Amino acid sequence: MKKGKINSFLEAKQKIEAWCAYQERCHSDVYKKLMDLGVDNEDANVLISHLIQYNFLNEQRYADSYVSGKFNIKKWGKRKIYIHLKQKNIPQKCIDSALKNINDDEYLSQLKILAKKKWNERKGTDFEKKIKTQRFLLGKGYEHELIYEVLASISDD
Repeated sequence: MKKGKINSFLEAKQKIEAWCAYQERCHSDVYKKLMDLGVDNEDANVLISHLIQYNFLNEQRYADSYVSGKFNIKKWGKRKIYIHLKQKNIPQKCIDSALKNINDDEYLSQLKILAKKKWNERKGTDFEKKIKTQRFLLGKGYEHELIYEVLASISDD
């Protein structure tokens, strides 16, 4: 173990177990936390193996939880969620499986609600409203094709 904030392997194990039990974590977050605690690379790998073995750490469970939270609470689109999971080095099959949990009808409904809300908040011509709303929805991570469909139906109303 390196000199750092943690004095022993057992102390690091207890601390990281408690940290993982508090909320779902991914491998990269745990590894980064262990490095911040001053755990060396070899001990970090042993601890991560221990966490996986005792089900403190599960990439699929993390991906499912992440997708659910970002979609239902933050109202993110699939593209943005996908990018953020990729940045955390979550395996592709876990990401695909987690994104399949989003109901297509709910997804489209949420997109329509966000689009209408932003459209009504914006001032200016229909063209300006459309551009500003489109930019907002792209920033939220929704797909171009769906945004165009939804904005076409709103501007026709």
